[in-house]
Amino acid sequence: MAKIDAFFKLMNEQGASDLHLVAGQPPMLRITGEIERVKYKVLDNDDIRTMLYEITPEDKVKVFEETGDVDFGYEIPGLARYRANYFMQRKGISAVFREIPSNICTVEQLGLPPVVSKLALLPRGLVLVTGPTGSGKSTTLAAIIDEANRTRKDHIITVEDPIEFVHKSQSCVVNHREVGSHTRSFSTALRGALREDPDIILVGELRDLETVALAVEAASTGHLVFGTLHTTSAPKTVDRVVEVFPADQQQQIRSTLADGLRAVVAQVLFKRIDKKGRCAALEILIATPAVRNLIREAKTYQIPSMMQTGKKYGMQLLDDAIMDLYKKGWVSADEAYMKSNDKSKFRPFLKSPPADFTEA
Repeated sequence: MAKIDAFFKLMNEQGASDLHLVAGQPPMLRITGEIERVKYKVLDNDDIRTMLYEITPEDKVKVFEETGDVDFGYEIPGLARYRANYFMQRKGISAVFREIPSNICTVEQLGLPPVVSKLALLPRGLVLVTGPTGSGKSTTLAAIIDEANRTRKDHIITVEDPIEFVHKSQSCVVNHREVGSHTRSFSTALRGALREDPDIILVGELRDLETVALAVEAASTGHLVFGTLHTTSAPKTVDRVVEVFPADQQQQIRSTLADGLRAVVAQVLFKRIDKKGRCAALEILIATPAVRNLIREAKTYQIPSMMQTGKKYGMQLLDDAIMDLYKKGWVSADEAYMKSNDKSKFRPFLKSPPADFTEA
């Protein structure tokens, strides 16, 4: 057993999402969103290097020593998978490990709105799941892919860096591809995927122009494509996709995106105050004909009002979802205020409302 495995077992026991190893510090865990130090000795650079290299594939060690950054997946059978990221910093090596549970939760178990599970049944189109780093995007996507895997008879290809949730083929055939190990890049894998008879394609991250263009093209040519972006709302997601392209191509991509987009799910994680754990607030945009028309005409600023009137389609604004969690007694007024878009809605619930410099 590798020495670092003991920390992974501690993570699992404590319900931590991340393990941080930093030269000059003791190990640290992120538990329900907050960093807590482990009662252990301070680790120096050599301690961490020895511990990390024991579990790192040789080719990844080479990449790390050449570039100062590396990502890969590590698995402890029967416990969990871990997404590893190593990076060099002023005092030496640092590493962050994100736990990927072996068991994939369903949409119902995660407490997500029912419309999210319906996204797995779409025949084609582009579905984007967005939010800040660590907001649960991968967990939501895994639940959707699991729903498709159980209920459809199709071919699913995932392209990730590294592979996170592992789906065993059920009613569907599932192929997992890892950037760096099984393919050179997201765009290379996407280009190849179109010749691999896929029905559903999961792109771990839409990082660059070529990947975004290929994902939109695949969605427009009869495939169901899921992808992630680091944006904070549904309208901003639409703008972000368009802005990746040069100015002279943006009108064309607006038209193509309007035809291909099916849904945007933007989410934020909250620490629960009623029990241990976290919960997600979701903003959901469904691409109705009216929404597509707004995208085509570059009127994304009107999308929020369209979402307010589109509740029968399953649409909801992030602030409404946060308010629902607050009224259930699941999240604190302070965190609801901090993570909301329209803070004026939540100021009345604060005992001592701050002077909000972000609204200046």
